Amino acid sequence: MQPQFIQAVKQLIPAERYFDDPIATLAFGTDASFYRMLPKLVLRVESEAEVVALLKLANDFKVALTFRAAGTSLSGQAVTDSVLLVLGENWQQREVRGLGEQIRLQPGVIGAAANSVLTKFQRKIGPDPASINSCKIGGIVANNASGMCCGTAHNSFNTLAAMRLVLFDGTVLDTEDAQSVAAFRQTHAKLLAELALLGKQTQDNPELSAKIRHKYRLKNTTGFSLNALTEFTEPIDILTHLMVGSEGCLGFISAVTYNTVPDYPHRASALLVFPSVESCCRAVTVLKQQPVSAVELLDRRSLRSVEHKPGMPAWVKGLSDNACALLIESTAINGTQLQQQLTQVRSALAAFALEQQVDFSTDAAVYNQLWAIRKGTFPAVGAVRKTGTTVIIEDVTFPVEQLAEGVSRLQQLFDKYYYHEAIIFGHALEGNLHFVFTQGFDDATQVARYDAFMQEVAQLVAVEFGGSLKAEHGTGRNMAPFVELEWGTEAYTLMWQIKKLLDPQHILNPDVVLSYNSQLHLQNLKPLPATNPLVDKCIECGFCEPVCPSRKLTLTPRQRIVTQREISRLQRSGDEPERLAELNKAYQYAGNDTCAACGMCSTACPVGINTGDLTRQLRAEHNRPWQGLAAFMARHFAAASAMARAGLGIGSTLAKLLPLRALWHSAMPTANYNNVLPMAQADTQLKPVIYLASCSGRVMSPQAGSKDKRSLQQVSAHLLAKAGYQLIMPEGLGSQCCGMPFQSKGQFAAATQKQRELERWLLNVSNNGEIPILSDTSPCSLTLQSKLDDRLSIFDSVDFLHDKVLPKLNITPLNEPVALHITCSASQLGQADKLKQLLKACSNNVVIPQGISCCGFAGDKGFVLPELNASALSGLKQQVSECSQGVSTSRTCEIGLSRHSGIEYQHLVYLLDQCSH
Repeated sequence: MQPQFIQAVKQLIPAERYFDDPIATLAFGTDASFYRMLPKLVLRVESEAEVVALLKLANDFKVALTFRAAGTSLSGQAVTDSVLLVLGENWQQREVRGLGEQIRLQPGVIGAAANSVLTKFQRKIGPDPASINSCKIGGIVANNASGMCCGTAHNSFNTLAAMRLVLFDGTVLDTEDAQSVAAFRQTHAKLLAELALLGKQTQDNPELSAKIRHKYRLKNTTGFSLNALTEFTEPIDILTHLMVGSEGCLGFISAVTYNTVPDYPHRASALLVFPSVESCCRAVTVLKQQPVSAVELLDRRSLRSVEHKPGMPAWVKGLSDNACALLIESTAINGTQLQQQLTQVRSALAAFALEQQVDFSTDAAVYNQLWAIRKGTFPAVGAVRKTGTTVIIEDVTFPVEQLAEGVSRLQQLFDKYYYHEAIIFGHALEGNLHFVFTQGFDDATQVARYDAFMQEVAQLVAVEFGGSLKAEHGTGRNMAPFVELEWGTEAYTLMWQIKKLLDPQHILNPDVVLSYNSQLHLQNLKPLPATNPLVDKCIECGFCEPVCPSRKLTLTPRQRIVTQREISRLQRSGDEPERLAELNKAYQYAGNDTCAACGMCSTACPVGINTGDLTRQLRAEHNRPWQGLAAFMARHFAAASAMARAGLGIGSTLAKLLPLRALWHSAMPTANYNNVLPMAQADTQLKPVIYLASCSGRVMSPQAGSKDKRSLQQVSAHLLAKAGYQLIMPEGLGSQCCGMPFQSKGQFAAATQKQRELERWLLNVSNNGEIPILSDTSPCSLTLQSKLDDRLSIFDSVDFLHDKVLPKLNITPLNEPVALHITCSASQLGQADKLKQLLKACSNNVVIPQGISCCGFAGDKGFVLPELNASALSGLKQQVSECSQGVSTSRTCEIGLSRHSGIEYQHLVYLLDQCSH
């Protein structure tokens, strides 16, 4: 790469967003596909102006650029060995039009976040990919992603209202801006004329036009969107629709306006099992004419892969070998219409024999479980794969009338190439099938097997059945060598004409979508070496990234695992010792120190991996010399707590006298010298509850400027007395700890020691579990989950307040808005709904900030690595600016939340006590 280009880029992009080091290029060189390339340079771009300047530089120096939004692409669209442009955090703008009929979105908005702002209008964007909780609008549009309910009618191509785009030469066109359009017509008249001519030539070619219409009657993302040439005559419309599905090969999409679609509130789902693939697929053709929103096919192998999942009917294990199921959903604007639709669907299917069924249910618990089973098929295969192999999900479309034969022929290919674990499922109404199998790439024989299999799949789907090799996952590197086979030479030549017209120097994501390299799909295959059993099942999908508190600062869970795999590979091979040393050194801060180890990644991971467990294990190895000190502190925990309390007292005093704002900000807690409830005689009118107050709550009181300076213990006792409970803080509490402060640092022996001490103490003070126990802090409750004697009845404060206290309170809700932070531990305890219900009882306006899961304070990291907390909460202040106060369930989290929001956060009991009488 030319030094002049590098120098120009460094003048444009700040150093903190310029990456060329081994750990960053490795981490960003990985997307969700089974390909890996190491970019020479990674740039985090934060504005359209930067993209414009970089495109101009790339053209001047003939440097290839690849754009990435979330990197959930499955076909190798977002990897490169040149320059990778990654969207930063400043691409989050969204604008709802009218009553939600349209929405304008920047490419960095996560799909689910777009839908969240449309919920109150009962609208949603049309595309609904399975990765919608993590993929971003830029990728959704650039891949023309669809999903289970989207079909072809509601994909990005067919719901596009307007677009703002940047072409190869840095020119910006905004089709909603009349001046932009007029200027573009003048400066790019030749380009528009050539697009118009291509459109006319295509429409005047009956054979080619017929082929295009056939291909897009199906779900199809193979190659460029040639239907732009047959469906539009206005060249600007042709241009914007060519951008849809172009995978960054024709330009950069900096904003898109969607026509939204209804999101009906009433729904019902059923699972019907047919005795054969043939009868199942015949039912699909019938359902095509019925009022259903989704029909998912699951072959017998896919059902077998999830037959042990919770909620799966016991009869699934006994289904016949050729059984095939349909998961059907119908939605409606109201309950009456829904029931009419269900009657119609049942009548249409009445003639079909069934092996088993779960009839249509409107019970959210039932249909959510059915859909969870369907969504669990892909990770089920990934979870049982042999370490070192990857899990591949392919994505094809057969004409619906040939679906049964297509399924059968695919199953025959699985047997021929010994993919015995392979499963088939998919969006049956569109003939769109996904098939999942595991594949090793560690020797030439395995690569050859994969190639032979894919060659036969391509012939079967594209040639013999006239289907599409990519229905919704995008062409990528995986299918680029097969585009001509599927489309034929004439259409393929037309695609190259479009590419050369809009990217004359071939610098935009080269070899993606179109490539002259017939072996491209077999090159740059991603290794998945063993590194640690805790994370070896990771499929590097990236679903974990949106919930990770360090994602804006250093690495995400996916990137931590990628790096550890490479470190393990280099350690075993002995190759590149200097690179290994660099990776190990960089990982200490980027991977270890700045990992909150909060476990939120496990809630989003399709195979349930908690990367925090890996971090704690690595810390255990690194912190081994400190085991003696940890054991000493565990033995003298009351003294350690007293020292911390004294430190807070001294710090608060000095902060009044000296300018210590950098170290002692206004949200710092004061020392809690009221951490013991006054001894009181047992009140026979009140039910006793042992109060397991956390060490943080025992040490810390509210911040100096707090309106309510009472300790958490005082407020809790006052509130629970209103509901008929007496909190008891037995002697010896000061020495107790759940073990989390030790566990988070990898000091497992000390953590276990404290948990065993706590268990003995609780059994003693509760009369062997006779008296219930209240844990006032969510992280402690999560740490203790399933760790103590089963006789102990331990309630987290959220559960106790919701189930036992709230029904007994008289509450007058506030009218001013109140912010709610659902801590990572509360999320993992499944308490989000209860927290929302408690807040809604106390306030008529509850604000739950978007895009914030874990606050990143992580025990003491908010003190020693404040940049992690600041990064995790960087989007908080603006979202809670109208709120009068904030609520959470962890004292340390509340410090960081108060500091970075501008309002005070306190435990939930403060708000409940304030509103109740």
